[in-house]
Amino acid sequence: MVSSPTASAHDAGLAALAELLAGPVVPAARGLLGCRLSADGVTVRITEVEAYAGTAGDPASHAHRGRTPRNAVMFGPAGHAYVYFTYGMHWCMNVVTGPDGEASAVLLRAGEVVDGLDVARARRAAARRDIDLARGPARLCAALGIDRATYGVDLLGDGSVRLRPADVPVPDRAVAAGPRVGVTGAHDMPWRFWIAEDPTVSAYRRHVPRRRS
Repeated sequence: MVSSPTASAHDAGLAALAELLAGPVVPAARGLLGCRLSADGVTVRITEVEAYAGTAGDPASHAHRGRTPRNAVMFGPAGHAYVYFTYGMHWCMNVVTGPDGEASAVLLRAGEVVDGLDVARARRAAARRDIDLARGPARLCAALGIDRATYGVDLLGDGSVRLRPADVPVPDRAVAAGPRVGVTGAHDMPWRFWIAEDPTVSAYRRHVPRRRS
């Protein structure tokens, strides 16, 4: 059976994305902009990400102190989902990157809902505007219906949660970079990337340590 040009292009794009994710975390983070993440009837176009380098001198990473049951998936293989619970109420999702055994991941910070808008609105009923549906890592997961069940899922496979290449790559001139958000260590590292002037990108807030009384 001969593959159609469309199928061949799809396979080539997926292979290129897999190769990107298997490499260093910073180029992988940049390359995830514009990619599409689908889950349970909703698809978002990724507009903001943050890179975390694991044990390689990145104190903000969950894997900085080594492997634990919580972060085990960060050690590979690339292309799988690292999902964690934060503040006792929110889920956040990362895409694992790098070679096996070298923990690194990219936090998905924001996206534009491009399919399943009614489903996303139902899940995020408190959102006043459509641009706010997935504007922030916890909101993105809520709009997609992502929770602990997504931990460890192969995002490049054909399961219920799928990551696919951008329909049109985001040009370098449209990509901005700056410090990461809400981390206590290495917060000034410019490893947050976003599509410049996109209204779905989350607001930057520098981390301010709490004062001890």
